[in-house]
Amino acid sequence: MRAIYATDLSAASDAAIENETCLECLQRIGVETVHLVTVVPSNVHAGMPGMDLEGRRERALGRYRSVMEEAGFDVETHVVRGTPHRRINGIAGTVRADLTIIGSRGQSPLENRLIGSTARNLARTTVVPLLVNRIERAAAEPDVLHEHLFQRVLFATDFSDNADRAFDAFTYLRHATQEATLVHVRSPKDELEADPERRLQELAETLEEWDIDVTSQVRDGDPAEEILAAERETTPTSTLVGSRGRSRLRRLMLGSVSEDVVARAAGNVFLVPPPRPA
Repeated sequence: MRAIYATDLSAASDAAIENETCLECLQRIGVETVHLVTVVPSNVHAGMPGMDLEGRRERALGRYRSVMEEAGFDVETHVVRGTPHRRINGIAGTVRADLTIIGSRGQSPLENRLIGSTARNLARTTVVPLLVNRIERAAAEPDVLHEHLFQRVLFATDFSDNADRAFDAFTYLRHATQEATLVHVRSPKDELEADPERRLQELAETLEEWDIDVTSQVRDGDPAEEILAAERETTPTSTLVGSRGRSRLRRLMLGSVSEDVVARAAGNVFLVPPPRPA
């Protein structure tokens, strides 16, 4: 597997990239090649006061590359200029990446949102599965919130094709997963799903064949709110959700279930989008 690792060269990036357990988790799920990507926004120029852009980028990427190569990954680096989420998606498509990873600080005191604009825009537009790796916000020397990225997974499903694609991620996540909680939310806005307990049990049996301990929940209410409530109760290391992808109209819309979960979840989120075009 090939992974894009997007970094803004911050202390949060240091925490995510230099955590040995996180790197081991990526190896467990089959990541062999890492493309380190840092994007310089178009409105930031090297001549601006206090901006040692070239030196900082070279030192940080060189350190990150050494850490990852020592851990056993093949590493390539990319320094590009432009709109971060667009350039990250562009490189992911060019190198045929299987996964994009981005570190994200914890909850902002100014808003009830957990991720920055780049991570949020990636959640809306990503062309490959996206891992949002949560980092402590307030600490002077931040650390990742969960070292074991996929040890305990909360999987939310509405039994759609999008959810089925997300569940398929267990074919590789299972090598790092010990426990899974399966959640289906019956929403009054949707047609009631016939026998959701049976369908969750079918999914559970697949995971149990891989020696994963499974529990299931059927909840009622608003899907995003109930998924987030289940996360608070079960404290998974990652929440796995499917995305419906994007369209010209959807770019103007906020508040889809997957985007809400990515934005507000306390822990890591693994978002699986629809297949990219051939």
